[in-house]
Amino acid sequence: MTDLSMPQTQTRSQSNTSKIALRWLLYVLLGLFALYYLMPLFVMLTTSLKSLEEIRTGSLISLPREVSLDAWKTAWSGACTGIQCEGLRPYFWNSVLIAVPAVFLSTLIGALNGYVVAQWRFKGANIIFSLMLFGCFIPFQVVLLPMARLLGMMGIAGTIPGLIFVHVIYGLGFTTLFFRNYYVTIPSELTKAARVDGAGFMRIFWSIFLPLSLPIIVVTVIWQFTQIWNDFLFGVSFSQAGTQPVTVALNNIVNSTTGVKEYNVDMAAAIIAGLPTLLVYVVAGKYFIRGLTAGSVKG
Repeated sequence: MTDLSMPQTQTRSQSNTSKIALRWLLYVLLGLFALYYLMPLFVMLTTSLKSLEEIRTGSLISLPREVSLDAWKTAWSGACTGIQCEGLRPYFWNSVLIAVPAVFLSTLIGALNGYVVAQWRFKGANIIFSLMLFGCFIPFQVVLLPMARLLGMMGIAGTIPGLIFVHVIYGLGFTTLFFRNYYVTIPSELTKAARVDGAGFMRIFWSIFLPLSLPIIVVTVIWQFTQIWNDFLFGVSFSQAGTQPVTVALNNIVNSTTGVKEYNVDMAAAIIAGLPTLLVYVVAGKYFIRGLTAGSVKG
């Protein structure tokens, strides 16, 4: 018995050793990938904390010898975006005024669309849904001229409400897709039972479906907020002085020079512009993954 058990024990030991080695190899590879992707952020952060003299004489990846927040102050309230030197501050709040209502409206309307398409079957529903999906994949450049003409006809060209309108319309295809794929996993018998009890269209939506929609609402909010906040093309095409979002102002700061290229200010401005979306993913990233997989069982 002892002789027979020895080879089995050795085999198990070798198998466990191989699993541990493979696991550590996986950790090392993942660590290298993480280091590779985080290196640009590290360079941006360290550069923004250095003086111009230290940037010129030091190494790109070296830590700052003396931490300075002057570049951050300049990027926020003193950097020139052309003829004006107000920094990112007014444009940052423009992006907030654009993103918050646009995210709210596109999420709410997308939830209603997904609810209708998934639970209230009507003739042509699949065709309408397919057309909305088709709209998701139309390049931005194709809609610039028609959208500019429409905004002019509505009298909101070059305004913050105009940019909100653009982002709501362009985001409806994605938000409808997210909510439709989530709502088809909810049994239709629930809707039928509510209708038998006398509940109407909106009562069923507000009392039954919306309370069950937290995972997909998180997904939609993160997706829409990221897309709207990081948008540059619509911002530069449909805005004017005073209504430009933070991405347009960042581009103007980087491309505006007064004789000396202030790399520390540029890096600080880039981090400020990207900080909201970074915080959103750090805080709610795990809920984003859970919400995406919540509607993957059916439909």
